[in-house]
Formats: sequence, C-alpha cells, structure tokens
Amino acid sequence: METFKNLTGFLSDNIYTYLLIPILLAVGIWYTIKIKGGQFTHIGHAIKLITQPAGVQEDGKEGISPFKAFTISAASHIGTGNIVGVAAAIAIGGPGAVFWMWITALIGGASSFVENTLGQIFKERNEDGTFKGGPAYYMTKALGLPTLGIIFSVVVSVVYGFMFNAMQANTIAAAFNNSFGIDVKIVGAVLIVIVAVIIFGGVRRIADVTSLLVPVMAIAYMALAIFIIIKNIAFVPHMFGLIFKSAFGIDAVVGGGIGAAILNGVRRGLFSNEAGMGAVPNASATADVSHPAKQGLIQALGVYLDTILVCSATAFIIILSGEAIYADPSLEGLAITQNALASQVGGWAQMFLTVCIFMFAFSSVIGNYYYGENNIAHLGWGKSALNGYRVLVLIMVFLGCVGDFSLVWNTGDVFMGIMALINLVVLLALGKIAVETYYDYFSQLKEGKEPVFKVSNIKSLKNLEDKVECWDK
Repeated sequence: METFKNLTGFLSDNIYTYLLIPILLAVGIWYTIKIKGGQFTHIGHAIKLITQPAGVQEDGKEGISPFKAFTISAASHIGTGNIVGVAAAIAIGGPGAVFWMWITALIGGASSFVENTLGQIFKERNEDGTFKGGPAYYMTKALGLPTLGIIFSVVVSVVYGFMFNAMQANTIAAAFNNSFGIDVKIVGAVLIVIVAVIIFGGVRRIADVTSLLVPVMAIAYMALAIFIIIKNIAFVPHMFGLIFKSAFGIDAVVGGGIGAAILNGVRRGLFSNEAGMGAVPNASATADVSHPAKQGLIQALGVYLDTILVCSATAFIIILSGEAIYADPSLEGLAITQNALASQVGGWAQMFLTVCIFMFAFSSVIGNYYYGENNIAHLGWGKSALNGYRVLVLIMVFLGCVGDFSLVWNTGDVFMGIMALINLVVLLALGKIAVETYYDYFSQLKEGKEPVFKVSNIKSLKNLEDKVECWDK
C-alpha cells in the first residue's frame, strides 16, 4: 500500500508539473490571443449578464438561470483549497506565488470561455425541461468519439462524486472535531442526511441551494479579509511590493526563488479555478440562455471570483500577518491560515475558520456530486443507476469523515490530471467553434440586437447541425 501511495504521489507531481501545467498555460494563451483578451476586457459585460433571468420552458417552469448555473460550478471549485492550498503555495513559493496565481487566472479565463461555450452549444434537454451537457457531450457529438465521452464520464463520476467528496467530507469532520470536539462519526451522520436531502431533489434543488450558499460564504470570507486589510492599511503597499519583488526572484523571502514562486502560483491558480480542466462545463450547460457565449463569459467570471478574490483574500490575510507565520517550518496548510487569522482577530478565528471550511467544503460536495450526476445521465443508465450513484456518494461522504483518504487524494489527482489532458486536446480540436461563437455574439451586440444563437451563423458547425439539439438552425 505504501508503494502504491508513493507511486500515485510521483505520478501526480510529474503529470501536473511537466504535462498539465505547460499545456493548460499554452491553451489559455492561445485562446486569449484568439479572442483578443475578451475574457477580461468584457468583465463588466459579464457581470451584467449574470443577473439575466432564465427563460420560461414549455411546461411553464422557469429554467436554470445563468446565476444559478454559475453558483453550481462555483460551489465545486471554491473549496478548502482556497484556504489550505494558498497557504501552502506561499509557504513553499513565497509571496510571489500570488502574482503568478493572478496571471494564471487572467489567462485561464479564455480556456474557461471556450469549454463552457462548447458545453452550451452541444447540451441536451432533460425530461423535466432542464439542460445537461459538458465535455462528454461535445466529445461524443462534435468529435464523433462516443467511447472517449464514456471514459470521460466515468472518470468524472468517480473522481468528483467519490474521491474528492470523500476528501472534502474528511476536512469538514476534522475541522469540527478539532474546534468543537464533535465525534467524526456524528459529523458524518449529520452530513449525509443534509447532502441526501439536497442531491435527491435534482438539479433544481442543487441550484437553489448553491445560489444561496455561495454568495453567503464568499461575502463572509471577503468581509473578514477586507477588515484585516483596513486594519493593516499602512502595510498594504509593502505587501504588494513584496508580492511583485518575490514574483521575479527579487528579495524572495522563502521558497526556492522565482522558480518556486512561478510553479506554486501557477499550480494553485490552475487547481483552484479548474479553467480548461473539463469540470465546470458540466454545471454551466444547465443554464437557459439565448446565446452560448453568454454563459462562456459568465463562467470566466468564476475564474476571477475563485482566484483573484477568494484566493487573494487568504493570501492577503497570511502575508499581512508576517513572515514569522508563513515562513515557520513547523506550520503548514490550514495551520498557517489559522495562525494568521488568530494574530489578526484573536482566538475566535479558529471557530470562524471552521464555519468557513464547512461552507466551502459542503458546497464543493454538492457541486462535485452534480458533475457526477450529469455524467451518469450521459451514460444513459437510467433512474435506478442514478439513485444507486447517489447512495454510493453518500457512503463515500461518510467514509471520508471517518477515514484517512490521503491515498484516495493522490489517486484522484492522477485521474483528474488525465481527465484534464483529454479535455485540453479536445479544446484545441473544437475551439474554433467557440471562437466563432464569440465573434457572432459581439457582432449582434454591436448591431444593437439582443444576441440569439443560430447554428447557421457558425461556419464550423456546417456539418454538425444534426448534433446541435437545443438551438435554432
């Protein structure tokens, strides 16, 4: 078992360092050039889009709104990594890791636009009138590779529904046990009841819960960060100076200089916002919008919410608390953030952080589950299989609370890396469709129209009309 653990750890480190990170950056830069930086020059427009209502479906029910679809994905990728992972990045790579985290987010927005636009174009309609879609769908429909779509669906269902949910549950149980002395079995029992009520309610209930939970958790955490920044306002210029100097190996306080800063900043940014990795389109495809580019632009915002805002909030709290905390070799991960908060606001910080961890990790459990549900639907195994999957997810949530899942985490990292590599290659093959859709959208907007998507407007879809089911021809 120890040998297998070491093997998965070795594979995880090497897949991400030598394959995934360079390819993710290359794809992000390529599509940033293709859409002329539109993922960040149109941030204001994307914020307006996120407030648009959903369309009314044939049965008279309102569809999933752009905002609710956005919060399902945000629920998944805004998790404990925003608290623990950022602390680890700064401890190893120094404050300069934060700068490279920002650069990665700006670039990653383009990859996010492409994959989420494709997810919208090739989505399908559920029996209840809602939508479903994602990488498995555009692999099957646009590339004509159903076997690849099946492999992708199975990997997503297992990695997100089982492995990552077990790890998120483990974090929740450990936090409550450490802060309040609550037995992990009790935490697990309560957690699976709450999760069951939500996931057995289907995508509408999941969207309703995440649309309430995500804003609350983000605002609460950001409010504390803003308080700490104001409290230390005199040191803020020094903090930014330290971030920029350390980013380029000048006055690198900790870590291995510029190399460590770049590697850890890029890795944290990519892992946190998941841009281009094939997860988020599973959620964004549920949105009922008039044009696929709308949700593509909205989901690019998710990259910035996750990395530029939430990850930066953690980074600022830690850096403002001083080198004595983030460079302390006896502290790592969560302990760094806990000590930084305690130094700023007192002993109650641990309880506050426990609540934050619960909200972040719990929302991730829900979002991760939906990624799995969406891909189980793609496999076409029926309602019984979906209910069986739900039960297995609940079992893994409980086991995650009571067990040690370090081996599962490494294994999940390996499979997620493989999943991301598959999706990135597909994005290079199909990205032209999303780019044309981008320019079609803004062409209509410049003409003063409310953009409406028609398949015939996109040259790259000329031979794929029969594969695009939910849009006018």
